[in-house]
Amino acid sequence: MSLRHRHLRQISSILPRFSSGYHCQPSTRSLNSVASSSNRFLHECNQMNNRFSERFSVSFRHSTISQPSQDPPFAIHLLSFIESAFDQLQGPYHCWLNRVDGNKDSLKKDGTFLIVATRFFENSEKVGCDVVVIFEKVKLLQQRFPWLRVIGFQDCSSLCSADDRSQLVQLIMKEYITIPILLSNKRFSELTDGASYILSKDFKNPLIFHEKDLELAMLNKAIEELSMQNQVNSIALHNLKSSWSKEAEIIKEPHFCSALQNLLLYFPACISVDESAERLFLSDSNHHRIIIFDGDGKILDSIGSCPGFEDGEFESAKLLRPAASFYHATEDCLYIVDSENHAIRRADLERRVLETVYPTSSINKKSNSLWTWIRYKLGFGSDADVKCEKHGSQTLLCPWHLIKSGDNNFLIISRSFQTLWVMEFASGEIIEVVKGFPNILELCRHLIMEKLSLLKKMPDYLLQCQTDTDLALEGFPYTGLISSVTTFQNHVVMCDTVGQGVLKLSRESGICSSFQFSNLRMLGLPYWLSFPLERFYALAAGLSTGQTDHIQQLSLLPGKVDIQLSIDIPADTELVEPLHESCIWCQARGAATEVSVVEGVAGSAEKVGVAQKWYDELDNLAFSTPESELVMEDDIATADTNSEDQRIHIDCVVNTSPGTSEVIIYAALYLKLRRNPVLQDDNQEKFAARIAEILNPERIEDFGANSCIQFLLKSNIDLRDLIFIKPFHVRIKFNCQDHPKADNSKDIILTDSSINIDVSLKA
Repeated sequence: MSLRHRHLRQISSILPRFSSGYHCQPSTRSLNSVASSSNRFLHECNQMNNRFSERFSVSFRHSTISQPSQDPPFAIHLLSFIESAFDQLQGPYHCWLNRVDGNKDSLKKDGTFLIVATRFFENSEKVGCDVVVIFEKVKLLQQRFPWLRVIGFQDCSSLCSADDRSQLVQLIMKEYITIPILLSNKRFSELTDGASYILSKDFKNPLIFHEKDLELAMLNKAIEELSMQNQVNSIALHNLKSSWSKEAEIIKEPHFCSALQNLLLYFPACISVDESAERLFLSDSNHHRIIIFDGDGKILDSIGSCPGFEDGEFESAKLLRPAASFYHATEDCLYIVDSENHAIRRADLERRVLETVYPTSSINKKSNSLWTWIRYKLGFGSDADVKCEKHGSQTLLCPWHLIKSGDNNFLIISRSFQTLWVMEFASGEIIEVVKGFPNILELCRHLIMEKLSLLKKMPDYLLQCQTDTDLALEGFPYTGLISSVTTFQNHVVMCDTVGQGVLKLSRESGICSSFQFSNLRMLGLPYWLSFPLERFYALAAGLSTGQTDHIQQLSLLPGKVDIQLSIDIPADTELVEPLHESCIWCQARGAATEVSVVEGVAGSAEKVGVAQKWYDELDNLAFSTPESELVMEDDIATADTNSEDQRIHIDCVVNTSPGTSEVIIYAALYLKLRRNPVLQDDNQEKFAARIAEILNPERIEDFGANSCIQFLLKSNIDLRDLIFIKPFHVRIKFNCQDHPKADNSKDIILTDSSINIDVSLKA
């Protein structure tokens, strides 16, 4: 026994020492000492040592206690490569996704970085559920540490094939990925199929964590320690010149292939129904709104104005990527999973008011003073306004599905199906948390199976499209879609996140078709087309010329100016519906006041667009009343010619004073490709390329354009039926001299002018 013990001690003296993160080679002194006692024993042990070295020479941290490793060669080389790629969006060995060119903040190489290195996709294979878990963790870390700069990294054999591009678009849309992702054709063989988290300050001294057996608390602690060295003022995060900055301005959204945001629907993810009133509630998730429509596709109402977290009337309330919903008939309320806000909201459909059920907000208990209301509207509410268990086990994290159980409770399930929260319906309190898919399935198997039975009635080719980048839970391939399907009358209704629409399958005939949406004016002007009023006043130079369709400068006498815009849309497109005043945002700055109406809607006393209402009330802007008829001079383009050309007309009445002023006009034109009754053309590739070109003719790069095209081609609908938004932006600048004086040199002469401006939209 003593001889065996001595041999074991000799073996241990020459084996490499292992720490929790990386390995150390044995010292020369140890080897010489053992060699002097037994050459034969050393020879055998050296062979063993070589085998261990071959196995562990490029390894790091296989411990299950998730201790980080420091300075492995692979991590240093990877960080060096990422740092070198910062200066170019695309190069011979890399390509950036989701990064805005010219964004000064994104180009800084100092700060605390978290590199998430994994294979988000590989040769168009299905992405496993671990990717969903990865992004849930990333979003939690971003919520806890707003100053943390997260970057995704994947090495791939090529900088994305056509299939990879379409899958990337789907992945970014489904997971709402806002972090920049670096793709590289340089191979880093040390990367495993799981994720590696590389934490670094200024790209130095990296710490490595593996996704497998990762204890998030340890990664959280490491970031907190770095935060002591990197105190960041949260006010400087958004880097705006105006102190008026609202919450919506600092919320990041996915940038890659952002032209898809101009589709009528942008990732319609979940749907619920009110059978008695024949209403359907669609979560237009990436547009941050709930659309209410009837069985004929007529839009009845919309909940949500822009991304954020704010209660209030439907026009001003804010959601952040709403998911599943449940209609409660007794209350006439719609309960909504506000996914990215990690909250449950309730929409009172009679009063048209949105409020928060969970987490509870102390702002409702505060004094309803005017100053409190103004601070809340400006986004200056304190973090203490929301009372919840901070990052506790009961805190909602990326909730997605909502099921009403038989015992009058809500079952809320995360997107990854790894966590279920049981919420008491009456109190809004979380009374139980269930971890792991097997346990979740045991609790609500029959409710999930009921939804899956509806999905199985849909054609297989439609389900395959939806699940290309969805969860692949063993034995339940379509589980991630349970909130995207419901029954309505004699139809099975399902969200189409590839075709960006809503499908309905007749139970009698088995025919599958899409809802044709109408009454689009109820959606108003989309939030991403208009700029808040304070941005015009805060930025001296205004907006860049590249963002406008038309700029014109005029010198006129002060007084009333009648303006008519005549707009030519692309020849191969057509308006889905006539342009309505609710889809127009018009604002004057400087020495002018104005009101804007669509031609033919005369005498309307309603202010222009929902987006402008709040600013009108806050700033007490003076608007002139539109006249019943606009007088246009004969030498300007006539109305008859415009009517024959089928152009779109927007009339503005502007009251100008001496000085300089500017009129800014935004409009949302809902278009689709025109069908040619003579030519029987069904070339989907041509239609997809044309839509991509119209959506974003200038800013889109080749990589983004091809990705958009490949994504559109995955749809099973005729792309000529796809409704999209063509943004319209015009700026008219006036330079007005002093009023002319009358003969008595005391009175001034009021001057009325009229102008006609022709605009041809770029496409």
